[in-house]
Amino acid sequence: MTDPKKPAVWRVELMVGRLMLSALFFAGCVQKIVDPTPVMILLEGAGISGVLVWPAAAFNLVAGVLLATGRYVVPVARTLAAYCVVTSVFHFIPSDGWQMSIFIKNWAIAGGLLALSAAQSRTVTRR
Repeated sequence: MTDPKKPAVWRVELMVGRLMLSALFFAGCVQKIVDPTPVMILLEGAGISGVLVWPAAAFNLVAGVLLATGRYVVPVARTLAAYCVVTSVFHFIPSDGWQMSIFIKNWAIAGGLLALSAAQSRTVTRR
């Protein structure tokens, strides 16, 4: 016998998960706008123009809004997962434990975003 409340609980869990993940990307946007220098230094240290901090901030904002509102969740979650994996490369500094924890955190967030994408796909197909 199935629990008739499960679909409602599932929707709430997906919404809370989306909101928690969106908060992370909103915070990333704010951080880049308030103090872009650390990101610019990181980018320039990798031979990439520091000015790319601004499109990254805009991407964080738009993706955060889309996740929070539940619009285009599957493609946004997949794109954010790829973004997390790509940006983790900047933190792969084995001699620096703090940077390695950020590297691993990015992979964990990417995994959570892929799980969100899969779960959201399931709810869309079931409707």
